[in-house]
Amino acid sequence: MSPSTPVPAVDVSGLAKRFGATTAVDGLSLRVDRGQVLALLGPNGAGKTTTIEICEGFLRRDAGSVRVLGLDPATQSERLRPRIGVMPQGGGAYPGVRAEEMLTLVAACAADPIDPAWLIDVLGLATARRTPYKRLSGGQQQRLSLACALVGRPELVFLDEPTSGLDPQARRLVWELVTALRTDGVSVLLTTHAMEEAEELADQVVIIDRGRVVAEGSPRQLTAEQPESAQLRFRARAGMDTSQLCAALPDGCRIDEPTPGSYLLSGRVDPQIVSAVTTWCAQQGVLAEELHVGRRSLEDVFLELTGRELR
Repeated sequence: MSPSTPVPAVDVSGLAKRFGATTAVDGLSLRVDRGQVLALLGPNGAGKTTTIEICEGFLRRDAGSVRVLGLDPATQSERLRPRIGVMPQGGGAYPGVRAEEMLTLVAACAADPIDPAWLIDVLGLATARRTPYKRLSGGQQQRLSLACALVGRPELVFLDEPTSGLDPQARRLVWELVTALRTDGVSVLLTTHAMEEAEELADQVVIIDRGRVVAEGSPRQLTAEQPESAQLRFRARAGMDTSQLCAALPDGCRIDEPTPGSYLLSGRVDPQIVSAVTTWCAQQGVLAEELHVGRRSLEDVFLELTGRELR
């Protein structure tokens, strides 16, 4: 790396972490460039939170290299902490502290904090300034936790499920804030189970499963519109026998019913395939509704790579 090349916000290589006989992270590598939003996705137990807590300096790694803003979070945490913002899943505030008191306390630890009163207003917490944390709604707790992560003007922000439990208006507000952070050159590493959130916010996506990277790229790259990955979706009567339709389809095509009455045909979709589907539906005496041909969603890619079973 030349002297003029900015040091990555996060640079992880060959990361490993074990808890007894369980391997939580197994040779994981990822990189977050300056001013980039990276979404770290994976099913429950994939190693997302463990990876982030190692990057934040709260856990020590067993193997691999980790640099955050050019520093080792395991040995240089005192230099690193003032430069990062952390929004943990579940809040992390003192139960009895009032909302504005909590934010003011965090701001006092920063060299050049954002005005806490302004941040309280922006995040819609003005009516809850004097409300104890334990009496805030779940959405208010999430927004206060986000405010605590941003008040110190960090260079890098870690967001763990930032919109969990938020209503649509608050979720949109958080999305706008993350976009504004990127515009200001702040790097963001977030985890989320909301695939549409990752597609909306992330420049890069890393999908992990069982502690290993199984796919990475931009949302557009991961959902690339290639003929073999196109899909046809339609709604019809639930539980129909699709064996006759499958027999009429070319090799490489597959039809599933992910939810009752919702059918998904994957493979090389062309006008003849669309005609075959509508003809088959007519033979069954049903109307194919909401018929749509398009690229895979990030959720489709995620489920293909990590499986559909609950963990």
